[in-house]
Amino acid sequence: MEKRTDKNSYTIIFAIAMVLVVGALLAYLASSLKPTISENQRLEKQQNILYAMGINNNEEGSAVFVSTAEAPQLFSDNVSEQIVLEVQDGKLISQMTRQEYMDANNGQEPYLIDIKKQKSNAKNGGVRKLPLFVGNNKEGKLVYVAPIYGKGLWDAIWGYVAVDENMVVQGAYFDHKGETPGLGANIKQRYFMDDFYGEHLLTSNGAFKGITVAKGNADPKNEDKTDNEVDAIAGATITGDGVTAMIKSDLKLYKPYFDNLKKQAN
Repeated sequence: MEKRTDKNSYTIIFAIAMVLVVGALLAYLASSLKPTISENQRLEKQQNILYAMGINNNEEGSAVFVSTAEAPQLFSDNVSEQIVLEVQDGKLISQMTRQEYMDANNGQEPYLIDIKKQKSNAKNGGVRKLPLFVGNNKEGKLVYVAPIYGKGLWDAIWGYVAVDENMVVQGAYFDHKGETPGLGANIKQRYFMDDFYGEHLLTSNGAFKGITVAKGNADPKNEDKTDNEVDAIAGATITGDGVTAMIKSDLKLYKPYFDNLKKQAN
């Protein structure tokens, strides 16, 4: 006599039951872990911004963030202002203070703006919100930190670049989602990020040029800070091109803000 458990219907019912149980468990875990994930993302963004500002625990040759325990207080102490620029079709149309932005967005902090989503809005002709973080680095110099977002070889790449009022780089942090270990993934290594320090985003005539991650750069020791180039990572040409592209496309949008700063200073 055939056992009840040998029937196809039993197998199907069992499979459905397992899917429901596992689905419910995953949904519960996702829901219960959401606050922790959100908090970790918040702290990570603070650490990234602080790193680009030069507020970090770097050791010899190694990139080291401030701890998650230190990050909120250091962020509060060192980031004196958060500004949100609104850009459409490449033109600056408005500017909001931190409080103005929070009042209009249910209390969301500007540093939590989804840069990827804002970039998509711009592609569809919408308004793009650009956060800018103002504060003093370890030397007490006033710097402006802008987030950037782009595409590497395999997936997304992003970063934070600190500049002074003349758009000279004062620090940078880069990261990636899935670049090749030992090659493109090295954009987050300190030797690569440190090369950007002192590089000029503008030409001598004040035009925006950006910084090219150049293969066969004639300045491998990176002594010329006005050539708008840094040396590429061997074997990571496409990832380097992605860094070049996101610097040129995203940081160019901030130039009208710095032009206005100069006008106000004069």
